[in-house]
Amino acid sequence: MKAVEISKPGGPEVLVLVDRPLPEPKAGEVLIKVSAAGINRPDVFQRKGNYAPPPGASDLPGLEVAGEIVGGDAAAGGFAIGDKVCALLAGGGYAEYCVAPVAQCLLIPEGLSDIEAAGLPETYYTVWSNVFDRGQLSTGESLLVHGGASGIGTTAVQLATAMGHKVYATVGSDERARAVEKLGAVLGINYRTQDYVEEVKKATDGQGVDVILDMVAGEYINRNLNCLADDGRIVIIALLGGSKATLDCNHILRRRLTVTGSTLRPRPVAFKAEISKALKQHVWPLLEARKIRPIVHATFPLAKACDAHAMMDAGEQIGKIILTV
Repeated sequence: MKAVEISKPGGPEVLVLVDRPLPEPKAGEVLIKVSAAGINRPDVFQRKGNYAPPPGASDLPGLEVAGEIVGGDAAAGGFAIGDKVCALLAGGGYAEYCVAPVAQCLLIPEGLSDIEAAGLPETYYTVWSNVFDRGQLSTGESLLVHGGASGIGTTAVQLATAMGHKVYATVGSDERARAVEKLGAVLGINYRTQDYVEEVKKATDGQGVDVILDMVAGEYINRNLNCLADDGRIVIIALLGGSKATLDCNHILRRRLTVTGSTLRPRPVAFKAEISKALKQHVWPLLEARKIRPIVHATFPLAKACDAHAMMDAGEQIGKIILTV
């Protein structure tokens, strides 16, 4: 099969098209003929040599795909050979074929293309796990999303809005601010020209928000504390602003605040299987009713993965970048 591998740590040019043997599924896994694969920020970190795959995972980048089950233990997940699915992977998605735990597969929602479906797993598993499970976003509560125009961001904005929450989002331009507002955000905030703490406080009559989905960390942490309502929660999912921060713990003590976080990739299959069940029950009906939708910014053929990563590095996309196979 054709696959894209990382020849050495570096820029987009280190992604090269190679021939690889077909992967072989183990018990509880299926072989998927890939139609499309999503590109995510962790792929970029891996390309740069900063995010090694978990033990036993493919060394190829790619954490989500859509395609057809063509072999393996399909019946273990209630699937059949020939079913069209999207799947969450620990690696290996940049290829014509990949293997995935059957518990991390979901049927492609009715009405969605393979290209749209390829942008679902990494983002929706991440958002559900961190906003609703770990962040405990509950009825009547509000959410602030940093990086609101990213794949994760556009997903969080739409999903939380569809479930009845007020959502605020920080983005890097006025164009992106208007884009996230069209997706349901009460307010898009251009962090380059506006102080997001002031804007959130103003929009919430000084109360602040209940949950913050943060992919920045670093110096954002203390500013985030100032954005929170009493009993609020910050959930960190990436460290784009750095891993070190000095916390004003007085805020945490006095107002009962929580700072937590998680990474999805190294979690066990059983953990991800529970998220699969929650998505099937709560989110897939919203997708099929077109109340929410994956936002695809651009597509590139598999052989042009380097160009797709260059676009990701430039950081100007709104939504997902997808490889077609």
